[in-house]
Amino acid sequence: MEKEVFDKIVIMQGDITKLDVDAIVNAANRSLLGGGGVDGAIHRAAGLKLLEECRELGGCNTGEAKITKGYNLKARYVIHTVGPVYSGKPHDRLLLSQCYLNSLQLTALNNLSSVAFPAISCGIYGYPVKDACKIAIDTVCMFLNITSSINKVIFILFSSENYDIYKNYIKEI
Repeated sequence: MEKEVFDKIVIMQGDITKLDVDAIVNAANRSLLGGGGVDGAIHRAAGLKLLEECRELGGCNTGEAKITKGYNLKARYVIHTVGPVYSGKPHDRLLLSQCYLNSLQLTALNNLSSVAFPAISCGIYGYPVKDACKIAIDTVCMFLNITSSINKVIFILFSSENYDIYKNYIKEI
């Protein structure tokens, strides 16, 4: 893997709603109208205007992504993506990879240079963190290898356990 790609990736522990980046990614449900975990935290921090804009989007299919303004967040935009509910089937991997790929494509299409991801599908959707981490980082690295418009991709993990898994995986590759 190219050193330039790894120089663009940051692994950190913390609260995604506090980041000052061009866009944060919301691990949303299909309605895009808020929920638990990261989704609920982003909606609470962004305020009611985010909910109003999300209502106009008409939901989102699993693996796809849609973009809104960030409103009361430091991030200018929120990219909403719907991860798969883990079933253990090979299709889960494809859908999760598409979440990252479609979010990165929206980042590039909107001329944004920095984006932050949570651990998509690893909360209530039950995706094993080690498997999800590999999919996330591999997909991002592949994308950054072919697109130079994004300067920084942050993986921000809420728990220290998940942070350690991501840090360890990036050291391995």
